[in-house]
Amino acid sequence: MIDLSQSLSDAICEAESSLTLLRIVGSDTKHFLGRQPIGEPIDVSKHAGIISYEPTELSLTVKCGSLISDIQEEINRSGQQLPFEPPNYNSEASIGGTIACGLSGPARPYAGSLRDFLLGITCINGRGEILRFGGQVMKNVAGYDAARLMAGAMGTLGLILDASFKVLPVPQKERTQIYDVDEKTAISWMNKLGGKPLPITGTCFFENELRIRLSGTEASVTSAVKEIGGTEDPNAEKFWIELREQKLPFFEKANILWRIIVPPAVDPLKLPGKSLIEWGGGLRWLARYPHEDDSVYRLSEKLGGHATKFRGGDRSEEVEHPLSQQMFTLHHNLKLAFDPAGILNPGRLYREL
Repeated sequence: MIDLSQSLSDAICEAESSLTLLRIVGSDTKHFLGRQPIGEPIDVSKHAGIISYEPTELSLTVKCGSLISDIQEEINRSGQQLPFEPPNYNSEASIGGTIACGLSGPARPYAGSLRDFLLGITCINGRGEILRFGGQVMKNVAGYDAARLMAGAMGTLGLILDASFKVLPVPQKERTQIYDVDEKTAISWMNKLGGKPLPITGTCFFENELRIRLSGTEASVTSAVKEIGGTEDPNAEKFWIELREQKLPFFEKANILWRIIVPPAVDPLKLPGKSLIEWGGGLRWLARYPHEDDSVYRLSEKLGGHATKFRGGDRSEEVEHPLSQQMFTLHHNLKLAFDPAGILNPGRLYREL
């Protein structure tokens, strides 16, 4: 297992001295996210491997270049999983990039997000200093929230060297039920069922079909099916994988793909284009929207949410939801604290960060 910590630290120190902008690169499966990357590449893909795995402690520590597919293969041998269900992107996605992009899959509102299972992180800041936040088990919470800052920061606060996660057992049984309903009814059902003690781990509505995934013990899933009815989906495993990986035809035909987060009970958005709903109503994907302007940002904010131009469109412009002045100041101060010279993934999250 190769450890590149010191050489990566030295490279960042040298870049800071010469004010050379750096673009952090791992498997490069998520290059489409965020604004257009700039800077000299600093490759972390070979800094890979499982540092420690304690099935009885439900804890795992891995280097940033480790592939999610390799991690899953190892922990599956002990009947465990990464419960936030990250996308694998053709089995090439690395854990470091997944943390940097803050990606969680269909189980997110039911099991928890990547941030919820992140116990600790080792990173290199813009000065080349190696920092450790959090720990390797739940009881060690020093620097816990600082570790979570790295999730979704797109590498603008530091280069992630390794991360520790809480893992969970793979459920004993899984089953998906399908219902033929309209969008408004689907949203109502997702919210109603989400408030009940049911083993729901995924919901999705598209083209008048609502899918509800149940995961748990044999008894809990069987009982839930009796309560919620519906028709069993014989192709459920394939469907949820394609949803997680954004491989459904809905995603692949999208020229510009919007990711809109709103309160789950919000009525149908009634925007032109095609939509797909996840996360119990809290995530609305929008494709083939005919305008590339700020109207999606305005609507999502009016509804108490926010929007991201997830894929496609002009990536030299802003793609994340506009920040208020207060939030921009907070982001700016964090960037100054971690990367005062502004050399790490500059402008990847926002133009001025």
